[in-house]
Amino acid sequence: MSELRIAGVIPARLGSTRLPRKVLREIAGRPMVEWVWRAAVAGGRMDPVLVATDSDEVAAVCRERGIPFAMTSPECASGTDRVREVARQVDADIYVNIQGDEPTLTADFFVPLLALFERPEVDVATLSVACGAEDVANPNAVKVVTALDGRALYFSRAAIPFDRDGAGFAGYRKHLGIYAYRKAALERFAALPPSWLEQVERLEQLRLLENGIALYVAAAPRDTVGVDTEADLARAEAILLGRAG
Repeated sequence: MSELRIAGVIPARLGSTRLPRKVLREIAGRPMVEWVWRAAVAGGRMDPVLVATDSDEVAAVCRERGIPFAMTSPECASGTDRVREVARQVDADIYVNIQGDEPTLTADFFVPLLALFERPEVDVATLSVACGAEDVANPNAVKVVTALDGRALYFSRAAIPFDRDGAGFAGYRKHLGIYAYRKAALERFAALPPSWLEQVERLEQLRLLENGIALYVAAAPRDTVGVDTEADLARAEAILLGRAG
């Protein structure tokens, strides 16, 4: 896959509702977005890796810390729209949409994600991990079921599949919101209007499935701490300080 040019894009906005300004919150001595950027760069597969933002303040922090960035429109409704804007400025074969609130990511997450593109039928890729029992009924932990070839059949905030007979099913998979797109698939996805299932579940990836765009899922090396609350921030900092130790 060495002939493919892969760009990493970290959408970063300040307008988070649950944890305001979270991408700039300091964790173990660095702003959150810098931890994400460092992990993506360390993978060595993506060039460039840049932050996509509409915030002058985020841009200033990136400039100060030597992090490449691209200014995107404040009208962007989602991170995918920011990645699409970057794709119109930066030429690549594959664009990786890396969540700016995943500071515990490490370089090895990108290996299985990008390996999926060795298969010509794969236009969009994402990751999942085993879902712990505490998250099966948690609507903030998105579950995914796949076909035998890894193609996503459905994503839901509900516990899928439903264990009808109470047999103790333990194979639930939790989705991690890291995506990679071939350029044409990204452009098609971002141009589509929000779909019915997407609006019901509040899950953007369902727009792909509703429009017949296959999404393939690889196994991530471990779970991450997506930061939405002060408690998440503390958990993430404990992990990062533990690595430094």
